[in-house]
Amino acid sequence: MRANGTFGVKAFVPTELKPEPAVTTGLPVGVATMEKHFEGEIAGRSATLFTAAYDQQSGVGTYVAMESFEGSLHGRSGAFNFVHSATTSGSDRTAEFFTIVPSSGTGDLAGISGTGGLGADADGTHRIRLDYELG
Repeated sequence: MRANGTFGVKAFVPTELKPEPAVTTGLPVGVATMEKHFEGEIAGRSATLFTAAYDQQSGVGTYVAMESFEGSLHGRSGAFNFVHSATTSGSDRTAEFFTIVPSSGTGDLAGISGTGGLGADADGTHRIRLDYELG
């Protein structure tokens, strides 16, 4: 099944967590937590651990995020984890990865598996797509 939704970031909080041992690279690595709220066929909220090597001036970098979602897909309630990453050279999105973590589903979403994607419209609307199965 495919579920579509929109989301907004309600909180983005950088942390003081730094990789050890310290290694100096061309892009600094940072860690943050995020809270997102979703609407549409995907409705609910998520808590995210967000890691990135990113240059804010040029918009170049890569992120990896692990999200814990709770809410509903097509009216089925529960929770599950998903992981995603992407790279940008400032104006594009490449090397995208998105998967639902196996065995992470609860409630009506127990047994969920699948993939998905994230994107942003020209007007700044953030979108999520899940292609999933319940087994």
